[in-house]
Amino acid sequence: MSEGDSDALPSATAYVDRFCASLRAERNSSPHTLRAYRKDIAAYLAWCERSDRDFLSIDHRGLRLYLSELSEARYARSTTNRMLSSIRAFYRWLLIEGVIVSDPASVLQGPRQGARLPRVLKPQEMAQLLGVNATDVQAGSIGKAEAVRMRDQAILEFLYACGARISETSELRNDLVDFSQCQVKVVGKGRKERIVPLHALCLDSMMKYRRLARPVLLNGADSEFFFVSTRGNQMKTDAMRKMFKQALVQAGLPSDITPHDMRHTFATDVLAGGADLRSVQEMLGHASLSTTQIYTHLTVERLRQAHKAAHPRS
Repeated sequence: MSEGDSDALPSATAYVDRFCASLRAERNSSPHTLRAYRKDIAAYLAWCERSDRDFLSIDHRGLRLYLSELSEARYARSTTNRMLSSIRAFYRWLLIEGVIVSDPASVLQGPRQGARLPRVLKPQEMAQLLGVNATDVQAGSIGKAEAVRMRDQAILEFLYACGARISETSELRNDLVDFSQCQVKVVGKGRKERIVPLHALCLDSMMKYRRLARPVLLNGADSEFFFVSTRGNQMKTDAMRKMFKQALVQAGLPSDITPHDMRHTFATDVLAGGADLRSVQEMLGHASLSTTQIYTHLTVERLRQAHKAAHPRS
């Protein structure tokens, strides 16, 4: 493209807006996913501007230079690969839309990552975490502080009971919780729905929260969301993560444990308990079975550790 042609083109921001709109319309991408794409692409476009490069005419060599600068800045390999994935998706869209005639990102490969097993909480660690907000209140009026504890307990139980993502937990609606059938409908990535059973302890915690604590937090208001804030609004993911960090401190657990580690622990524990891989795939909402297979390695590793700890010849 000539310099004269580029003057008439939309701004970089306009292209990013259109790209995100297409993701929302065609893939039903969540707001969280769209924010991540925007952040990664904005960082890349800012680099293009600083280095005086036109993102519409850059070639694969220019993109390799960007990746090398990320490496020099000591970005984690996983972060670099994620950013490259966002850039690839953006350029694929630009090609499809006819904005560019060739895709400079199609030949690029990110840095290789060593195989790393997901983090899984030990049974004692899980017991400590789930014991932080445990309460024996079954009936009667309660204050806001007690209501918050009951809500937080229900959230922690829910994360472990069905392997839900923190975003899925925040988005959980009242009408998707079926206490009579002991199950919940979880809306995952791409707005795909899946049914996940809930065990008795989780059901008890969630029922106590709904019956006793939720009305206190709503304070006469109404909400379609199951988990609500102290102001009666949807409890957002940031607030849930903050609550989770506080629970870790109270439980005396490492601060780098994440809510997603609860999902890993759920998958590993149900597989170790005899669930088949396909069932776990369905419960997690994985599109590919290969994504779920990582947890089979975790269960084998647990068996090795148990054998080493218990066998007299180990």
